[in-house]
Amino acid sequence: MPKIEAPTVAEHRTNQEGALLAAAREILLRGGRAAVTPAAVGAATGLARSSIYKYFRSGEEILDRIVADAFAEWAATVRAAVEQAPDADARIEAYVRTSLGLAGSGAHRIAVLGGGVPRDEAARQRISRAHQDLAAPLRRALADRGDTDPELTAELVDGALGRAIDRLDAGLPLDRVLPHTLQFVHRALNLEE
Repeated sequence: MPKIEAPTVAEHRTNQEGALLAAAREILLRGGRAAVTPAAVGAATGLARSSIYKYFRSGEEILDRIVADAFAEWAATVRAAVEQAPDADARIEAYVRTSLGLAGSGAHRIAVLGGGVPRDEAARQRISRAHQDLAAPLRRALADRGDTDPELTAELVDGALGRAIDRLDAGLPLDRVLPHTLQFVHRALNLEE
């Protein structure tokens, strides 16, 4: 019988799952998507591969969970920054600034490396919803400004952010990419300075 290292079995399970996911994130960052296997995660945490299956059915399920958690953390950080801004224009700027700041810190690498196209339809739908949720604060700010098609405008802004993130990934520094991206968005949306 394995030793329970928490006050309750439920807490032990939660702690163990957290340790497995943390190990899997490190494996993903070091070795890429293919490196995340139940055996590798077990070895990194000192658990037998068979014990991993008590928590996750497969390496694919581990990856799906890592990506979902990364999206949730990103969305929460962006949402908190946007909600603190005083008006719609400032909320749009906070969305851009925070998104690029996270990308510049490497926070998006988990989602990029672990993303891929999940085989499981439910996982594909979760990722699609997560993408939609990420832009929800931007869509609300655009609607508050009176944008006639906040959905489309948000997609266009996110397209610009995607290219900016590509430039960060290519090695351009955040202090070069961020001001140019903000200037572009300000001009495109006619935001107040």
